[in-house]
Amino acid sequence: MTTIDTATITVELPDSFDPRWNRLPGIQVDGRRITIDPAEYFFRFESSTWLVADWDLVKAQLLDVDETTESTVEQLALDFIKNHGESTSDAARVLATAYGVYSYLFREEHLAGLGLPQITADHLRMLREAATLMALNKVELDGHISNVGPCWFFPAATSVVFDLDDETGGMLDEVYHGGWFNEHRRIESIKAHAALGGRLVHGCQSVPDQSGGVVAPYGASMASFRDDLAEFKASWIEQIYAHRVTAAE
Repeated sequence: MTTIDTATITVELPDSFDPRWNRLPGIQVDGRRITIDPAEYFFRFESSTWLVADWDLVKAQLLDVDETTESTVEQLALDFIKNHGESTSDAARVLATAYGVYSYLFREEHLAGLGLPQITADHLRMLREAATLMALNKVELDGHISNVGPCWFFPAATSVVFDLDDETGGMLDEVYHGGWFNEHRRIESIKAHAALGGRLVHGCQSVPDQSGGVVAPYGASMASFRDDLAEFKASWIEQIYAHRVTAAE
């Protein structure tokens, strides 16, 4: 593990998280209060700064703006980040911002049109929680992955925390990175992720293969990102699955 010296991360969010997050090393959940010990929680923690924009400002000035023939939605998001993004070393602010973003993206009104009747409101809660923690992962502009926590490997982490089978965990991963499988949701996702300083990218192909996702800055090298990810993922996934609770336990 690579880690820098950093203080314990503590945040109080608007809603309680599932106490089974405590199954993973380095994270303690007590209702709405989440405490993370970076040295225990992360597999790699080389950067304690993140790029964020105020979520309320994103809601007020970006979410309702439409792209044009002159300015695509990606350009709108990039311009917004350039104008309003700021570097922060406050991990609690990152988590609070992320919870706002994912509470918006995974809201229950979408269930009726998702076309996946097996996805429930409880599954959306799981998505909100896991995606919030994933916001602490980080990719640098050169494509190097500087921060990696267990929620990078979404199906593995959710199988441990929520006792999901592989099929359900993979299905949730598809919903997480699939932008709800349509262009309207993808556009919504691009705009919302401006609050986290970039766009959501995945190493996965069309089927979840535990290659994870991260909000990467616009302009980050995806080739280097892919190569870095391929080197470490297998051993770290194995470590996560070691915390799976069996029926006998």
